[in-house]
Amino acid sequence: MAFNSEITINGRTIGSGYPVYIIAEMSANHGQDLEQAKALVRAAKEAGADAIKLQTYRADTLTMDCKLPHFEATGPWKGQYLYDLYEGAYMPWDFHAPLVQLANEIGITIFSSPFDDSAVDLLESLDSPAYKIASPELIDHALIRKVAATGKPMIMSTGGATLAEITDAVQVAEQAGVKELCVLKCTSTYPAPAESINLATIPHLADSFKCPVGLSDHTLGNDVPIASVAFGAHVIEKHFVLSKDDETADSFFSMTPDELKALIHGVRQVEKAIGTVYYPLKPSPNRRCLYTTKDIESGEVITVDNVANLRPGGGELAPKELPNVIGRKARLFLPRGTQLCWQDME
Repeated sequence: MAFNSEITINGRTIGSGYPVYIIAEMSANHGQDLEQAKALVRAAKEAGADAIKLQTYRADTLTMDCKLPHFEATGPWKGQYLYDLYEGAYMPWDFHAPLVQLANEIGITIFSSPFDDSAVDLLESLDSPAYKIASPELIDHALIRKVAATGKPMIMSTGGATLAEITDAVQVAEQAGVKELCVLKCTSTYPAPAESINLATIPHLADSFKCPVGLSDHTLGNDVPIASVAFGAHVIEKHFVLSKDDETADSFFSMTPDELKALIHGVRQVEKAIGTVYYPLKPSPNRRCLYTTKDIESGEVITVDNVANLRPGGGELAPKELPNVIGRKARLFLPRGTQLCWQDME
C-alpha cells in the first residue's frame, strides 16, 4: 500500500504524533429539524470536537419502498421497513448548505458520508474537505472510486466487513489515486457490547494498510473509545445527540454534549500518559537503604541488631548488601540513623 502516513483535513493533521481527531457523528439525530441540526453543530464545537459529520442519502438511494420480508429492518429497528426507517432518518438535502455555512462561521470542520454519486456531487458543490465511506458501503467500489476522484482525504469504516473485503476496498482506493486514507475499526451493533469491539484489531489495521487508523464507536459510555487511544487510534468517531430524550433513529446509543466533553478530556489525558519509553536516570529516594539502628562504636561488629534496611533511600548501600555488611567492624563511631557506606567499615 502506498498511502501517506498522515492525512490533513481542513488544515488539521491526523496521524502519529498528533492529537487524536474527534468526530461527532450527527447521523439521524437532527430529527429532520434544521434548527436542531444547527444546535448539534454548535454543541459539537463547544464541547471541543474537531469535526461534525453528516450522512448524505435519501431513502430511495439506499433501498426501495417494498414490503417483502427481506426489506424489514433488523436489530433495534426491527418492526420497520427499511424505506420507512430511512425516510424518517435522512437529512433533507437543503439542510447541507446552511450547516456548512454555520460550521465555517464558528470554526468546526464539517463533512459527510455520501451513499451514492448524487450525494458526492452535492457535497462537492459545497467543497467538502473530506469524505467518509460508511461501513455498509465498503463493498460499493464504484462509490469509492467516485469519492477518490475528488482528491479529498478518505476515511473508511470497516463495520462487519471481512478482512478480504476491507483489503479489496483499500486496494480500490489506492488504484483510484487515494493518498490520504484512514481506516476505522468498527463494530456494527447498536449499541455494541464491549466484548465485541476487539481493540487489538486497531494496530493490526495500521500494520496491514500503512495508514492512519482509528475507531468508529457504538458502545455506551466512553471507556472503549478512550482505551482505543492506547491501541494507536488516531481518529475516534461517535454518534452525537443533544439529549437522550430525543426520539431519533440513533439517539439511544449516541453521546450527549457532556459525554463528548468527558470523552475529549479522557482522550487528552491518555495521550499525555502514553508518552515515550522512559526509565528514571536516578533511583527514586522513596525506597530503602542500610541504616544504623543503634550507636555503633569504632571497632564494634555490625549485626542485625544494630543495622537494618529502612526508608528513606538515598544511601550508598541497598538492602541487598545487608548480608555483605553483617560481621564487618566499624572503622569509626557511627551514631544511630547513619546511612551506611563501605568506607565506614573495615
